[in-house]
Amino acid sequence: MMNKFLIGQYGAFDEEKYRRDYREGFYGIEACLLQDERDVARLAEESRKTGFRIGIHFPLRAGIYPIRDALFLSTDDTVRSHAYEVIEQELAFAAPLSPSYMLFHYPKPVILDDRVDWRHWRFADRTEYEFESAYSQSDFKERSDALFAWLSDKAEQYRFTPVLEFDALNRYVYEDDDLLRLLKKYPRMKVCLDTARLYLQDRLDPNFDARAILRQYSEFAELVHLSNVRLAADNTTLQSRHPVLPRLDPQEGWAPIEDYLRIIHERNPDVRILFEHRSDLVSDEELAECYRWVEQLTM
Repeated sequence: MMNKFLIGQYGAFDEEKYRRDYREGFYGIEACLLQDERDVARLAEESRKTGFRIGIHFPLRAGIYPIRDALFLSTDDTVRSHAYEVIEQELAFAAPLSPSYMLFHYPKPVILDDRVDWRHWRFADRTEYEFESAYSQSDFKERSDALFAWLSDKAEQYRFTPVLEFDALNRYVYEDDDLLRLLKKYPRMKVCLDTARLYLQDRLDPNFDARAILRQYSEFAELVHLSNVRLAADNTTLQSRHPVLPRLDPQEGWAPIEDYLRIIHERNPDVRILFEHRSDLVSDEELAECYRWVEQLTM
């Protein structure tokens, strides 16, 4: 089942990471924020040579957008329009790579529940979030509907799968079925489930249930971003981007990865797995164990 697995290349085409992490038969490589077009060329060359597919975490190229994530739900019309423009530019640039998918964080800006203490959630910039009290549900629905319609059209034009990776979610998603309606209305649109982020919100937000989100949305998932994170009792991050291993005990603050993967696999056995971890944190033997364990859990 390793033909469902991917590794990531972020910032550059890291030859050492490629040699150590990639396995023959893997589905592909997800690339993001490549600093130099020579890295893009190297990615394309290796894809042609080995046959792996390319996935893109927007943006493919560093420096083309003020921050990493496209603010396509911004309350500012100019900011929102610019996000759409840059996405189209990246789709046109990436077209010769024939990407399997292009992934965007959603919602962006994130809409934060005013009742929750978000100090342990990391944002690169203040523009990345709005509080729920300042962003109405009707605006969220209207802008989401426009985004889904536009990305679905672009999916047809550029022949790729648009993937929305869940960022922090508020009640507009987990207490309403409008996002489910959109995913059914626009079947080209898919989601990405990030295990570490889901676990962190589950710990921070008493109104949020990660397992419930997995049960609701796994059938629409194209991809899982898989890594483990360990949190202290006060929700401070102790370790992050750790490869998943069976010895990492939830009783010691680690995410319940086995539970998460079983829920996902029961509802979507075809979902792909991107190992979004720092493989340098483990030995070669442990990395092989990580791959074997995930393969067993998703067979």
